[in-house]
Amino acid sequence: MGVCGHLFLSWKCLVVVCLRLLFLVPTGVPVRSGDATFPKAMDNVTVRQGESATLRCTIDDRVTRVAWLNRSTILYAGNDKWSIDPRVIILVNTPTQYSIMIQNVDVYDEGPYTCSVQTDNHPKTSRVHLIVQVPPQIMNISSDITVNEGSSVTLLCLAIGRPEPTVTWRHLSVKEGQGFVSEDEYLEISDIKRDQSGEYECSALNDVAAPDVRKVKITVNYPPYISKAKNTGVSVGQKGILSCEASAVPMAEFQWFKEDTRLATGLDGVKIENKGRISTLTFFNVSEKDYGNYTCVATNKLGNTNASITLYGPGAVIDGVNSASRALACLWLSGTLFAHFFIKF
Repeated sequence: MGVCGHLFLSWKCLVVVCLRLLFLVPTGVPVRSGDATFPKAMDNVTVRQGESATLRCTIDDRVTRVAWLNRSTILYAGNDKWSIDPRVIILVNTPTQYSIMIQNVDVYDEGPYTCSVQTDNHPKTSRVHLIVQVPPQIMNISSDITVNEGSSVTLLCLAIGRPEPTVTWRHLSVKEGQGFVSEDEYLEISDIKRDQSGEYECSALNDVAAPDVRKVKITVNYPPYISKAKNTGVSVGQKGILSCEASAVPMAEFQWFKEDTRLATGLDGVKIENKGRISTLTFFNVSEKDYGNYTCVATNKLGNTNASITLYGPGAVIDGVNSASRALACLWLSGTLFAHFFIKF
């Protein structure tokens, strides 16, 4: 049995062989003098993934046969469809133009396409390259993370696309124009500081479509520090309020002391109220015994700090020597509280 089998069964094979001999000629077969623009396909065709690509070939009335091929595969020969891909359709088949369309283009459609014609028994070809662009897409990005101040942090952002997208990290929790961090898939921060906490934005851009943007939040834990504590003067019989403000992550817990005695709401006519970063100690009816030094202690799992605040009457003098003595007492007191805090947790 020959290549095509018995002759009475081989007519289809003969057609295939003839078409391949006709159209599968080597790319770049010379065009005769005077035919430098014939046949002429388009320049490179660039489309986005999911769009339709139109491949046009300019011909003339000398053409007797015409076909479109993808590498060695015949897509269309004249009006006859050879491709089994339903996305490939014929658009125009006239004496001057032969065009096909590939719908819903994907990356595997990218590559060379050949317009092959037969005229005066001389085959000629023209080639066009289909380029498929893919919008950027972030495929993998780090999760939100919580670290202690001084730690090292590495964030990852992996993106795909055609052309390959540029990945940029930007710190959003800073003033506008100062947020650029790096142009890389990896963002590394060593010895991280509390002001480096917040949201970090990863942007993947390749000019095919709008950038793909994702965000990661970094929380930086740090021990408390008291940012505001002011001595307060008030007359006997009036309402007095001592206020203490502390920054910390996690949020600080507050305690109030007078000398070595811990105060509590309802005892001796005082009220303690904690709201976020601020703790207040309120005296509803100040008496002579209420005057004196009070200590505000702020504590979290990373440490503690304290401040000495004085409630005084009209004309009282707050001297530096007494303040220094109170500070030493506060230091001893905070150490004791810190030990109790870790026993609690």
